Amino acid sequence: MTQPILISIDRLMARIEALHQISPIEGGGNARLAFTDEDKAGRDLVVSWMRDLGLEVSVDGIGNVVAVQPGFDAAPVMMGSHIDTVATGGRFDGNLGVLAGLEVIEAVIDSGAQLERPLAVAFFSNEEGARFAPDMMGSLVYVGGMALEEALSTEGIDGTFVGAELDRIGYMGGSPIPGMAPHAFVEMHVEQGPVLEEEGVTIGAVESVQGISWTEVNITGQSNHAGTTPMRLRRDPAYVAAEIMVFVRELALRYGGDQVATTGRIELHPNLVNVVPATASLTVDLRNTDEAVLAAAEAELMFRLDELAVAEGVLISTTTLARFEPVVFAKPVVDLV
Repeated sequence: MTQPILISIDRLMARIEALHQISPIEGGGNARLAFTDEDKAGRDLVVSWMRDLGLEVSVDGIGNVVAVQPGFDAAPVMMGSHIDTVATGGRFDGNLGVLAGLEVIEAVIDSGAQLERPLAVAFFSNEEGARFAPDMMGSLVYVGGMALEEALSTEGIDGTFVGAELDRIGYMGGSPIPGMAPHAFVEMHVEQGPVLEEEGVTIGAVESVQGISWTEVNITGQSNHAGTTPMRLRRDPAYVAAEIMVFVRELALRYGGDQVATTGRIELHPNLVNVVPATASLTVDLRNTDEAVLAAAEAELMFRLDELAVAEGVLISTTTLARFEPVVFAKPVVDLV
């Protein structure tokens, strides 16, 4: 006899807490960078829960894990997210989307409800991109947007390579790529900004995902003594980096709307208190829900870099780390939320 489908918040929170206990950090978050031993431990735990529910678990060549209810021919309704984190990640970021999916499946199983199509839950590799760029690497490979060979040959910030690390932790699987196309995909995600909290709203239905442009900017100037080099004779990469940081902030404020801009990483060499740096490297993260506006912001950034190179007598080069266009979600699915 079919029973009501009842979500157990206690069971969901217990799983979230158990996953949190793998590499917790001060302040209540986690540090499980992609393809580390800590990531492996988290993967092993979540896979064990998937198998406990009788799901068919598969792993592809980039380490994406998909678990599907058996006994169906129809494409599944898939839920999921990621379980890798940045160095100071929150316990709910990504994890909630995966573990809420497991809770839905367990609640449906407990109820005895008969479904027209299966449910599936997945976690995708290297969503954060904190160790290996670009971010969302696993899902990008899953849909055929990045060649598996390219992803596996990616070098990380610590000098390791994706393929070697995947093999080391035992998550280089053999499932087909591109992966199975779901009937629909739904993710529950903790709010990563302050908007809902500020407005006193509990739940928001997301209508689109931002387009993302990640650019690494490398500046080469001339290193000199800080005390004996006149200001008029300096070719200072640190100053240029600061100008870029101010520019991208002012650009976002000027555009308004959904435009955001961030400088998340900056490095100086030799990074000494009494030396004008020889080089500076920084990242610029531009995001917008409108592709045309995002492209315009990118063009403005490049124009400003050219201006600064001439004005300050430095060399500036750029590398695109990631570039994704905005995506508008299917209205029928959004309306259900």
